[in-house]
Amino acid sequence: MKPPAGPEEGRRPASDIRAFASSCTLHGLGHVFGPGGLTLRRGLWAVAVLLSLAAFLYQVAGRVRYYGEFHYETALDERESHRLTFPAVTLCNINPLRRSRLTPNDLHWAGPTLLGLDPAEHAAFLRALGQPPAPAGFMPSPTFDMAQLYARAGHSLDAMLLDCRYRGQACGPENFTAIFTRMGQCYTFNSGAPGAELLTTPKGGVGNGLEIMLDVQQEEYLPVWKATEETPFEAGFRVQIHSQEEPPVIDQLGFGAAPGYQTFVSCQQQQLSFLPPPWGDCTSRSLEPDFEQEPSDPLGAPSPSPSPPYSLMGCRLACETRYVARKCGCRMLSPSHPIPGGAPVCSPQQYKDCANSALDAMLRKDACACPSPCAVTRYAKELSMVRIPSRASARYLARKYNRSEAYIAENVLVLDIFFEALNYETVEQKAAYEVSELLSDIGGQMGLFIGASLLTILEILDYLCEVFRDRVLGYFWNQRRSRRHFSTNLLQEGLGSHGTQVPHLSLGPRAPTHPCSVAGNASASHRTCYLVTRL
Repeated sequence: MKPPAGPEEGRRPASDIRAFASSCTLHGLGHVFGPGGLTLRRGLWAVAVLLSLAAFLYQVAGRVRYYGEFHYETALDERESHRLTFPAVTLCNINPLRRSRLTPNDLHWAGPTLLGLDPAEHAAFLRALGQPPAPAGFMPSPTFDMAQLYARAGHSLDAMLLDCRYRGQACGPENFTAIFTRMGQCYTFNSGAPGAELLTTPKGGVGNGLEIMLDVQQEEYLPVWKATEETPFEAGFRVQIHSQEEPPVIDQLGFGAAPGYQTFVSCQQQQLSFLPPPWGDCTSRSLEPDFEQEPSDPLGAPSPSPSPPYSLMGCRLACETRYVARKCGCRMLSPSHPIPGGAPVCSPQQYKDCANSALDAMLRKDACACPSPCAVTRYAKELSMVRIPSRASARYLARKYNRSEAYIAENVLVLDIFFEALNYETVEQKAAYEVSELLSDIGGQMGLFIGASLLTILEILDYLCEVFRDRVLGYFWNQRRSRRHFSTNLLQEGLGSHGTQVPHLSLGPRAPTHPCSVAGNASASHRTCYLVTRL
């Protein structure tokens, strides 16, 4: 039991360490700064308090260091849904140009780049196509547009699409959107184009997705004249299943669908969520990829049109397009949005002389900085195939489409795309150590080692404020009070030195005298004012 406080202890200011230690909730502090002198017991308590404080600070530093490393964890979950948005399906005929639509002018411009033809071989190639050679006096056009070539000579969806059904309902070419890729003109089903409603499905399994019958049209395939890097040796379609926000990169990510087979594609939607810095490196910015750009480049002017949603493939395609546009003054065919400045499509000669080499140089030095998006929708796929047509159906299909049975077997394929089930996977990155957990750990360590809480911190802050007020501000107040008192004394002495002569003392009663009125006989060097009081 503490002894009662004496008069001296009762007059202690709030800034006194003993007064603070006696009332503070910090365990052990009262035993260290208690009344009395230094004893062995007080020294042991001081050692215990210091060791506990050191252990607490060590644990807190470790927790803060762990929080600063920004660890994350990945959570995998599977969720149910009553209705899912059907993905976009892009398909391209492996043959980019139809032989019946090529002209001598096309061979003059695109023959060396696309087919590896020399000008002396044009006549022989035209004969291989079953066309007459170029007429005498033939003059090629002054300009040439590759986009117009693919639109005019590429395979038409009206001729390739034999049958189309979505969830049992008839569909047609009007449900597809034409798009240019590195494989030429392609077509996307459920593209989410402006004004088009996204299709959804309430069920999974065969019959609740897209089922299309396609004609490969092998009789329109170009003859292989020379082996080049882009010469196709196969027949069929390249297909990519992707989200509406992501442009197709079908030459790299597409799978093949061969004629003579019905290909079943069972899909499962996957939603991936990544963390932005400092935990990860994802971004949700608009589609403005970073690449080397000259200040005087007019193509670098900002686009007034709104930017499309950010995607990794869209960023790479836009970056490549902009880089080639700056180096060569033209843009390559890609599904990305037109670049600012409206650069024209590269001509075959520009492809050969500049675009291809510029693109290779950009890929070597990795000029595109494209982080992953923070939200990605992907589709896992499982493929299976059966032969088509069967012997029982070959004659029927030949009669229905006015083709021979051999043509049906070599050119017709069926593509069936559907959801396996209406569940989808979520892969989500989460911060492994939040601020709330950091504060909880600090609070636990504080209570374990030094028996303190948040209110204890407020007590310490309040004590520091008292110390500042009494020791620092009090010092300045005393200095100011001393200067003011000294100035008052000087003023009073000055008034006393100019007064009248001091009267003789009498034995009778006298009126109270001003303290400085009798100081006329004092030393002038000290200028001291004596107070004469009555005994």
